[in-house]
Amino acid sequence: MAQSLKGKKIGVLMGGLSPEREVSLTTGQAVFEAIQRNGLDAVAIDVDRDIAAKLKESRIDIAFIALHGTYGEDGTIQGILEYANIPYTGSGVLGSSIAYDKVKSKELFKFNNIPSADYQVYYRSQKNIPPRTLDLPVVVKPSTQGSSIGISIVKKEREWLKALEMGFKYSEEVLVEKFVEGRLMAIGMNGEQPFPIVHIKPKSEFYDYESKYTQGKTDYICPAQLTAEEKFNCEDAAIKVVRALKSRGLPRVDAILDDRGTPYVLEINTIPGMTPISLLPMAAKQAGMSFDDLVMEILATAQLD
Repeated sequence: MAQSLKGKKIGVLMGGLSPEREVSLTTGQAVFEAIQRNGLDAVAIDVDRDIAAKLKESRIDIAFIALHGTYGEDGTIQGILEYANIPYTGSGVLGSSIAYDKVKSKELFKFNNIPSADYQVYYRSQKNIPPRTLDLPVVVKPSTQGSSIGISIVKKEREWLKALEMGFKYSEEVLVEKFVEGRLMAIGMNGEQPFPIVHIKPKSEFYDYESKYTQGKTDYICPAQLTAEEKFNCEDAAIKVVRALKSRGLPRVDAILDDRGTPYVLEINTIPGMTPISLLPMAAKQAGMSFDDLVMEILATAQLD
C-alpha cells in the first residue's frame, strides 16, 4: 500500500472548529506520524475557516480526515473536498451527514429493524415543552455532537428540564432515549468486516468525556467475553448499520448489549478516534494489525463520493 502512495502528498486534516478540537489534534498528530513512519509525504493541516484556501495552497493529492464533531464528521469537509476533487478517507457526504445526525440515524435504525431504544425528539424552537412519554431513566443527548458532549442521564424528575437545557446548548434538536441497562460494546468495522468487539467498562456511572479520554478512568476488554449468539447479534447489527447509513472505510458502531443478548445500537462513528487509548486501534491490534498498518488501511479507502 505504501509503495502505491509514493509520490503522493497526503494531507492530515485535524483540529477543526468543534468542541472536540483537542481530541482531533491528538488523533491527527498520531496519524501524521504513522504516515511519515511509512516513508510517505505528509503534511499536517489545522482546519479553520480558511480551509478552502489552505487546501489550494497545500496542493495535496489525498486527505486523511482526522476531524471530530461539527464540520468534520457531518459531511461539511467532505463536500469541500469533493469540490476540490481531492479523494478523502471515511464516509462520503451523505453517509457522514446522516450518521452525524442522531435523530436521522435513529429513524433509519427503526426503518431497517435495527434494535434501538425507544425515543422522543425535542426542538429548541418549541414554545411549550411537550410531555415526556418515556418513563425515567432516560438519556438526553444533542442530535449533533460527539464524545458524549452535552449528554445527561436523567433518573429523577427534577433533573429533566436541566438536562434538556444542557442538550439545547449544543443542538437545535435533542434526542431523548429510554435508558437501556446492559454492557457497552464497540464494534469496529473494516468495510463490512467486524474487528474483535471491545467491551467498555467505565469506572464512573457514565462513559462521559473524561472517561473516554483520561487514562485509567475506563477498563476495556478486547475481545469482549460474549457467547456465540451475543457476538453474532452485535456483528449482525453493526453490518446492518453500515449498510443502512451508507458508511464506508473503517467506522465504529456502539451498542448496549442487554441481558437477553440484544444489542441496542447507539450510533455509528464515521471517523473513530485514533488516540493512544482509542477503541478502533485497540480492536485492530487484537486482530493483528498495528497502529501504522491501521492508518494505512484507512488511507487505502480514500475516494470521492
